[in-house]
Amino acid sequence: MLKAILKSIDEGIHVIDREGRTIYYNRIAAEHDGMNAEEVIGKPLLEVFPSLTVETSTMLKVVKTGRPMYNKHQTYRNIKGKLIDTVNTTIPIIVGKDILGAAEIAKDYSRVKELSNKLIELQTQMDKRIEKPKNVSKYSTNYTFKDIITANPAMKKTIARAERVSKTTSPILVYGETGTGKELLVQGIHHQSARCRGPFISQNCAAIPPSLLESMLFGTTKGSFTGAENKEGLFELAHGGTLFLDEIHTLPFDLQAKLLRVLEDGVVRRVGSHRTVQTDVRIITATNEKPADLLKKKLIRKDLYYRLNVVSLSLPPLRDRIDDLPILIQTFINTYNHKFGLQVKKIDKEALSAFYLYDWPGNIRELRHAIEAAMNMSDSEELTLEHFPHYLSDHGRRSLPASNSEGYDVEKRGLKTSVEDFEKKVILGIYEKENRNVKRTAEKLRIPRQTLQYKLQKYKLI
Repeated sequence: MLKAILKSIDEGIHVIDREGRTIYYNRIAAEHDGMNAEEVIGKPLLEVFPSLTVETSTMLKVVKTGRPMYNKHQTYRNIKGKLIDTVNTTIPIIVGKDILGAAEIAKDYSRVKELSNKLIELQTQMDKRIEKPKNVSKYSTNYTFKDIITANPAMKKTIARAERVSKTTSPILVYGETGTGKELLVQGIHHQSARCRGPFISQNCAAIPPSLLESMLFGTTKGSFTGAENKEGLFELAHGGTLFLDEIHTLPFDLQAKLLRVLEDGVVRRVGSHRTVQTDVRIITATNEKPADLLKKKLIRKDLYYRLNVVSLSLPPLRDRIDDLPILIQTFINTYNHKFGLQVKKIDKEALSAFYLYDWPGNIRELRHAIEAAMNMSDSEELTLEHFPHYLSDHGRRSLPASNSEGYDVEKRGLKTSVEDFEKKVILGIYEKENRNVKRTAEKLRIPRQTLQYKLQKYKLI
């Protein structure tokens, strides 16, 4: 059964004993190396792979040191002449205190790299064929600050800061949880800047394998490796405009050092080239983890962090701007009415109440998808809990307080007033239960203390 499982795994697995002899070698590993398992199993590693030495073999090194090696990029040509790109993890096999061997797991990125290069090639060909109007960038933005829907004071303050810094060229670091609208804010900055007629290039660093990131950022030179062509990197493409790098903390440390050098002098050197290119690019980066935590976890170099964090902007999560729920919900209902040809008018009181008591870990993106899902299921003018995904409807039934059953006419009072009445009732109930202790009430409501104080003043409860 164990052998069947290992055979079915879509990654190369190579295991040696303490003497360096292969004791397991699966089909995927054999395909990477262009060999048969029979040619490798039972034989010394260096005999089968003469290009390796004791110093260069990761497996022999791990057997010797007992220390694992994680995510090491390797590019090599196998016995059949095929270029292979892998990311390897090598771990020691330890029983008790004895090192009995080493296992290496190799993930093949050759196909991904090949497809990526073809995609860039096709895009380049399309760009040459399509004539663009003058003064219009092929890499333009879709959103402005007006597209950010909010009535929340903290969010309005962030937008005001973003509008102010859009007039400069300093690097910006944006922090916000997944789904809070980081790219929306960044596009607004670009659109309002003096670079608005220049290109806007956006790239999520976590979406690209580490082995491709360098060539994607800085470009390639023909002949620098097999199949390489002269291609512009993102810095050259963004010349005169804005380059937005999301999840910047996922960049490998060696690439972070190269990025820092480009930020310092604006000079880019393509992979495999000695020629430098001067670029004029505004860098905006983003992360979904707190910047201080990134430094503690050593996921980002300190020198790069201080260079990127000249201006910092923070987007509050939806749970901290819960007062935006009514206008966001109505906006998304209007959007999908237009897309789907529906005539949904509102969300019912029970569903809205449940939304107020939900944490929204996916933030505005999750809310938007929840509304979209409900409108796929709705055949009436009102969205109810039954129309929403099970996790939301189940949460609503569990969390709605008994007081929610007290009826009042939402249509006469209006959505905003009804929501405020319910919110005030929930806050007051827990506030009194906690003997008017603001800190404990905020903890029970799972909102920041500052947000609670704002709402207590708004509803004149203090």
